Amino acid sequence: MIIISRNGDSLDYYSKLFQIPQVLVEEANRDIQGILQEGLYVNIPGFILQKESRNDFVDLVTISKHYHLPLDALILVNQSNQGPFSVPVRIMGPLLNPVKFYDYQSLLDDLEALTVHYPFIKVESIGKSVLGKELLEVRIGQGEKVIHFNGSFHANEWITSAILMKWLNDLLLALSNDDRICGIACLPFFQEVTISVVPMVNPDGVDLVLKGEEAAEGCVDVLEMNNGNPAFYAWKANIRGVDLNNQYPAKWEIEKQRKVPQEPAPRDFPGEVCLSEPEAIAMKELAEKRNFCRVLALHTQGKEFYWGYEGWEPKQSEEIAKEFEARSGYRAVQYVDSHAGYKDWFIQEFRKEAYTIELGKGINPLPLSQFPSIYEESVHILMAALYM
Repeated sequence: MIIISRNGDSLDYYSKLFQIPQVLVEEANRDIQGILQEGLYVNIPGFILQKESRNDFVDLVTISKHYHLPLDALILVNQSNQGPFSVPVRIMGPLLNPVKFYDYQSLLDDLEALTVHYPFIKVESIGKSVLGKELLEVRIGQGEKVIHFNGSFHANEWITSAILMKWLNDLLLALSNDDRICGIACLPFFQEVTISVVPMVNPDGVDLVLKGEEAAEGCVDVLEMNNGNPAFYAWKANIRGVDLNNQYPAKWEIEKQRKVPQEPAPRDFPGEVCLSEPEAIAMKELAEKRNFCRVLALHTQGKEFYWGYEGWEPKQSEEIAKEFEARSGYRAVQYVDSHAGYKDWFIQEFRKEAYTIELGKGINPLPLSQFPSIYEESVHILMAALYM
């Protein structure tokens, strides 16, 4: 919700008037400080403006009593308003409905909705996919401790993007209403932690799985790579047939030697060289830039997670893994015979915590009917990652 300031008002006053945490109001208006002058546009997160006919309500005092709102809040949003009355209404439920075939356009639409209503978040492009789609990172919070989450490294695991977007929506709702998720107060995290989320690492591949050959835009012969099959539901790779989670310089040569096929394919091809793909490069550069203290990469499936790599994981990883296991029911696995993944590289490079979380159980792509149970299990891991 956008309001127009009056002489002598302040962000602190607006925080109290609308009962929105001051830190969120300040972060939503980073260029405004001190006593305000008349005519500034001010963002009030977590509210929308609803119109009420002047035939239904005589004056603002009547509306104030009806909606249990401070009279000055109504005066503020109705300055020079000759049309219907404007009523500030607090957002009390989710804005998004991510339980659908979650393609790149869904992500763009949902990020726009969240940015408009919760302008204290930051959305930034960290690079582009092979087909030029922006790879978007969402950041929430002010803390020096940066915790990173990502989804859809693999194309047919697009449900991980939808899970992350639901969590983001729930988190923003809880922050603006000073509420809890899984019994955990969310507002303290805003000042203690910075949350970094790349919901869709592989947008070209996701669109190929969900939309078919047309998503390749004629740039790549994906039909030939898919052995003539017009159904791409088993496709894990990016649009060029490279597995993005086999692209990192963590014993990549081993994966290159033993992987079949040895050429671009729907899955498992690690590339001709490591870090050949723009999506993989963007994620590497993001980790180097942000100095993450912890990484969670969401995949499907298996109801388990992997938390070690070659003995280079820090000691606290085991403690965190036990907490994740206890809260979610997922099985903690320290080592698997695999290399060249994002988690592997991060642990090797920084000697910090990283976890590959395999959501749900079944055959990829997992059906949307599993969404509620997957979210109920995984949200405990996502929240525990913030406070452990």
